[in-house]
Amino acid sequence: MDYIAGSCNIGKGEIRRRQFVALIGLILTISTVIGLINVSAERSARLGVFVPAMIFAVGFIQSRRKFCLAFGLMGTFNFGSLGKLSRVASPEDRKADRKTAISILVQALSLALVITLIIYLLPL
Repeated sequence: MDYIAGSCNIGKGEIRRRQFVALIGLILTISTVIGLINVSAERSARLGVFVPAMIFAVGFIQSRRKFCLAFGLMGTFNFGSLGKLSRVASPEDRKADRKTAISILVQALSLALVITLIIYLLPL
């Protein structure tokens, strides 16, 4: 796997890291919902699910797209050992990466909002 501007900026190690973040976000989302149900919280408290849902969504989408949102905004990529970043040389490539990073952010916000809305509307 190699760097492809606007398409792929992380290798296997970084992808696994984002899969782990998605898993943590999923666990936090589920445990938050269970906690809210157990304490019979007000429906409005369910909106608090947004933060863990966002953690899940960002990790999930980045791992699926093989693209790190933060790296895309910083103009970097990593296909080596974890934490060893390389700079994107071309201004056109950096622009393509920023566009993809913003797209991932919008997708993650949308997914987190949908998850939150579903949990909010469920008759729990």
